[in-house]
Amino acid sequence: MDFYAIDVETAECDPASICQIGIAGYQNGDLAYEWESLIKPDAYFHFDSFNTEIHGITEDMVADAPSLCDVYQEIKKALGGNVVVCHTHFDRTSISRALIFYGLEPISCTWLDSARVARRAWKQFAQKGYGLKNICTFLNYEFGHHNALEDAKAAAHIVISACADHNINVSEWLTRVEQRIAPDSHTRVKQNGDPNGPLAGECIVFTGSLSCHREDAAKKAAATGCSVIDNMNSKVTILVVGDMDARRLAGYQKSSKHRKAERIILDGGNLRIINEEAFWDMITMASQRERLVTLMKDRATNNPE
Repeated sequence: MDFYAIDVETAECDPASICQIGIAGYQNGDLAYEWESLIKPDAYFHFDSFNTEIHGITEDMVADAPSLCDVYQEIKKALGGNVVVCHTHFDRTSISRALIFYGLEPISCTWLDSARVARRAWKQFAQKGYGLKNICTFLNYEFGHHNALEDAKAAAHIVISACADHNINVSEWLTRVEQRIAPDSHTRVKQNGDPNGPLAGECIVFTGSLSCHREDAAKKAAATGCSVIDNMNSKVTILVVGDMDARRLAGYQKSSKHRKAERIILDGGNLRIINEEAFWDMITMASQRERLVTLMKDRATNNPE
């Protein structure tokens, strides 16, 4: 899916005091359009020394620059009806407030926050460190920070990288950012298995990314009797291996849990290593068996000999 990315710089703390705008357009992941302009804010706004220190834009620099009203059509042409990427909510808020301030018609577009994408794409940014510069350092992407066009391109690069790393397109990220952060987080994975379930006595550990939230997989496993824990130990009877991110394997071909499981098996441990597909087959068959047993019990109760 094609998209545009936008960034703004402001003269002061009011988000409507836009003094620079940068827009970058992408087709199939390649830069296809770029536009940048200094903006002369309304006289109502003033240039705060703190803001100027960050982006280097002064009141003198924008003295002959166009107003937001002058460039409105250019902005609307690029953003209108498109997916628009920005990093955090600030740029979206600035555009919205500025259009209201100047009495301009709202621009209808679909916003995608690259910070929210990054927080779901890479675990280390789930709760902190998801500033534009920090993420781009992780991605080895160099840019001139606090220049509107440069920042817009940086936000776009984050989204493009997330698409490539997770094989998820922009349209799918629009849905994914509305879901929980780090769905395969271990914080809610521990589950006690139903002692009456058909798989009671089994103890499961997950490694790698699953096709669903790991919490949801753990709940389904627990419902069939499996206990679910976070880490490998001698009690584990099943290791479920999902998709692995090579960058997190520290040069190995398998995760640390996978390697430990293999050592346990070599030492005679009662442990099986299965992939996600086999896990779901196991859960499905166990659930079907449980329903069949329940049905037979009901029939025996209702039709005693």
